[in-house]
Amino acid sequence: MIYFVTVNYYSGLLISQLINSLLSKSNENQYKFIIVNNSPDDKSIENLASETVFILDIGSNIGFGSACNFAIKWIYDRDSQAIIWLINPDAYFVDDSAVKLPYFLKNYPEISILGTIIRTPRNDIWFAGGSFVPFTGTISAVDLLSNSDADYVDCDWVSGCSLIINLRNFSECPLFDTNYFLYYEDFDFCRRYAIAGYKIAVTKQLNIVHQPSSITNRYIKQKIQHSTYSYLLTLEHYTSNLVFSIRFVRLLLFATVLIFIKPQIAWGKFHAIYLYWRDRIQASHEY
Repeated sequence: MIYFVTVNYYSGLLISQLINSLLSKSNENQYKFIIVNNSPDDKSIENLASETVFILDIGSNIGFGSACNFAIKWIYDRDSQAIIWLINPDAYFVDDSAVKLPYFLKNYPEISILGTIIRTPRNDIWFAGGSFVPFTGTISAVDLLSNSDADYVDCDWVSGCSLIINLRNFSECPLFDTNYFLYYEDFDFCRRYAIAGYKIAVTKQLNIVHQPSSITNRYIKQKIQHSTYSYLLTLEHYTSNLVFSIRFVRLLLFATVLIFIKPQIAWGKFHAIYLYWRDRIQASHEY
């Protein structure tokens, strides 16, 4: 059984489009669709409930990773051998990738976390693999698929926009780090499990279409704040003190310049820096 999981944040119309694209390309008996409602006052989402579409209300906006955890635990308790496909609400299917997925994992059971190729509505490649260079702290999306004939390619991380978890490979329920509210939680998820010995890969045999930032761009200051905070947290976890210090200074200087050009973005970065150091100081006092 495949469980599709998406997180709602005032995105009912987009999720409806996603469900309809899935219905047109697959059999309802093959999957269940889970909507984690991160905007509890958005009652319109309840209209999407059906025999195959389940809505999990959590009472408040707890962030992307924590919302995914809520669904992953719900699924794991019911079917620890299931396949989970995390997918953004502003994404949709254009082919039968949902039908192909079980056969793909049957042929390649060694893969624990799988990413798909992600295209824009104009058919441009938006994501085709993730790379990480610890010595420089460089986290980047790179096209690992266009020049490869392989069925899949190993990579450092895959996008949470379309991230597949093969539960049968995990002895315990795999979860996101709840310290990440939004952004970089997919990177951290992949790196933690890669370090633990799980195979991370990306394939072009499965694909989705994604409408980039159609949700988060509504809230630009919050977007910058969350992404900057999560970026600092990621550098702390996966790079050296020297790399962290260099990139922190660059971030601070860049935010200072932006005050005169794009003040909303600048204050989003400064607020994130403040929150990051506040939380680090509080954590140090607890120890």
